[in-house]
Amino acid sequence: MSSIEDILAQMLRNPQDVRFSDLSKVCDHYFGPPRQGGTSHRVYRTPWPGDPRVNIQNKKGKARAYQVRQVLKAIARLELENGTER
Repeated sequence: MSSIEDILAQMLRNPQDVRFSDLSKVCDHYFGPPRQGGTSHRVYRTPWPGDPRVNIQNKKGKARAYQVRQVLKAIARLELENGTER
């Protein structure tokens, strides 16, 4: 089992090669449980107004690269707003 930090490092290196289960683990850690799950999609709530969600999709066990980049962007914003920037 990979740690959140290991998964994040892999997401940054190669967003095209991220397992859906690993992306789900990262989203669970940063955004809490999904408000929708059980299908091929998982939808997570984010704490800011506007479009307050992160949507990820399982494509044959892999995460979609554009969704990995969206998650990374949301995590960066979350850390910036919380003052816990890397």
